[in-house]
Amino acid sequence: MITTVLSGTADPAGFPLLAVASEVLKSGKHFLDPESLEALRRARLTVTASAHSARRSLVLNFLDVVLDKADGRYDYLTYTAQPLFPIVTDDSPDRRRDRTVALLLADLLTFELTELAGELDVLPEMRPSPELVAKRLRLALRAARPAAQRVGVTDDLDGTDTGPDPAREFAAAVMATGTAAERDLLCLTMQPVATLHDEYLFLRVLQAFEATFAAQAQRLRATITALDAGDPLAAARLLERNSEELREAGTIFSLIATMQVEAFRTFRAFTEGASAIQSESYKAMESLCRQPNPDRLAGLPYTSVPKVREAVLAGQPTVWEAVMAAEGRIGADDARVLAEAMSEYEAVMRRWRRTHHSIAVRMLGDTAGTGYTVGTPYLRSAMDLPVFDMVDPRRGITPNGGSAATR
Repeated sequence: MITTVLSGTADPAGFPLLAVASEVLKSGKHFLDPESLEALRRARLTVTASAHSARRSLVLNFLDVVLDKADGRYDYLTYTAQPLFPIVTDDSPDRRRDRTVALLLADLLTFELTELAGELDVLPEMRPSPELVAKRLRLALRAARPAAQRVGVTDDLDGTDTGPDPAREFAAAVMATGTAAERDLLCLTMQPVATLHDEYLFLRVLQAFEATFAAQAQRLRATITALDAGDPLAAARLLERNSEELREAGTIFSLIATMQVEAFRTFRAFTEGASAIQSESYKAMESLCRQPNPDRLAGLPYTSVPKVREAVLAGQPTVWEAVMAAEGRIGADDARVLAEAMSEYEAVMRRWRRTHHSIAVRMLGDTAGTGYTVGTPYLRSAMDLPVFDMVDPRRGITPNGGSAATR
């Protein structure tokens, strides 16, 4: 019981974060009892009044995520525990993204391996068959291996993905690279709403996508800087890296496709108010490519992410604007290289959107989405939105003469 775990706890330094997280995992935060919620609120008041420190901030962020539903603040950011990210703090956005994705998927592998061994004691509802777990192990290993290899985690499996042993060895190798603080954060960021097995997979996949979107946005900002500095080839390389990473991240969709539809629709009943339309990282990525048209900026896609919307309205620079400003200074050969990189990134982005839509249709049909969105019809309408304006890799970059409605 959370009340027992919190008994006598007042100092952030001694706050039992992992013990509380374990209790939340047992019940799902939607089903925390009133006594536990009151104990958590009292603890938050005590911690709030304590001296400022990194540990105090961590405890408060954790409690804010746990209490989001009780406070009426629940949304996609708290559902995916974004206030507790980043899990890793490497200086390089490439390493930060790759290590985060590798750790998240290694943790998922460990969870599914524990189920396969019959030793799992949490999230008991609608557990998958051994055959389905085996499929998840293979797909998660395939999705995690490229990121892990880039940060130095190698294995002797020669590409073997079948059976529990390769997954076990790989997960152990990745987890061994994590610090104690990173491994603790993996525990703290797993806060499902209910007790269905498949929600664990769903959350880890969403978190891996968020880490990818954040890295994409950082590289897009660096792309703008390179263009402003008169280095179109550096900008092209950054866009090529984004294309490679997003294409690779698309393999993670295969994991979502293994979710049991009935399980998803069951726990989704308790996620009302949280929707991926509220993803700040994705909208930052989108709006750094080109400024959204006025209707989209004024509508739910951007009013759902007020921080990003405010940045756009404040004149946030975009890759497309930087390209147009630099066009007269870019030679024909460099322009073609840049146009090819932009065209490829646009193609990969559109492919990612189409895959997202197809997975959503499988899980939801044409029903409304969570977070008060229109669900799959919204995703369908957004599939073909331009990423940039008009890019012809044969002729270089060409401004779009189309109407605002096509943007």
